[in-house]
Amino acid sequence: MNELSGRTDGHGDGNGAPQGARPEGWESATGQRVLPLVVRIERTAPPERTDALQAAALAVLTLLDDPRAADGGEWAEPTRAWERGRIRKVVRRARGAEWRRVLDLPGITVTSGTAEVRVHPPVPLDGWPKDLSRLQVSGTDLTDSAEPGPPGDVVLWINPGLEMSAGKAMAQTGHAAQLAWWGSDEHARQAWRDRGLAAAVRTADPAGWAALVDAGLPVVRDAGFTEIEPGSCTVVADAPWLRQDGLRPAGSGPLRSA
Repeated sequence: MNELSGRTDGHGDGNGAPQGARPEGWESATGQRVLPLVVRIERTAPPERTDALQAAALAVLTLLDDPRAADGGEWAEPTRAWERGRIRKVVRRARGAEWRRVLDLPGITVTSGTAEVRVHPPVPLDGWPKDLSRLQVSGTDLTDSAEPGPPGDVVLWINPGLEMSAGKAMAQTGHAAQLAWWGSDEHARQAWRDRGLAAAVRTADPAGWAALVDAGLPVVRDAGFTEIEPGSCTVVADAPWLRQDGLRPAGSGPLRSA
């Protein structure tokens, strides 16, 4: 099977090294880094919850696929340091002038439906840029005004038995997207690029959740420091190529270009 599993923790963030996707030497990594994700939440026009979760996944994938994060790029060093340690992600919110200041920092803005999310290159856990560190983690409770439509080929299935704030769920879907990216070969990645790196986020059918977890697909498991119980499976990443045997084995870690 091509199973990858990630363990996470934190409120609106993940703080666990991906089990089964750990780059060599991760345990000895120093200078822990975190991936900042900022969601735009204006008072009069907050985004739909599903859009925000999908934007978070897209933001993570876009950064991982950006030439600046590849070896030799300007973001390569912080990205490799982050991958060697823990793939922690912290979601914060911004509006108005806060959002405009965020746009002045190095990063990438993605849009999914009504949601805008900006991802920044990984920063030291204790060395956030001032305009990011002052942003709030709380206040990311979002709702959907209507049921989302049918998903496409890539789906990030959320555990139907858990209740998570939007910020927590955004970080979890970001983890799932990353584990799926790590578990995809270059042919599969190109097919994903051709789809705009789209990943639909949906809540799984309770009757089928256990089968998803046991299907050999990338699974995010939470350490349980906030919101949910330790060991909870939060998100399963599903795509046609992830269900095929013989792609990339568990434990292979991030794919590097030749």
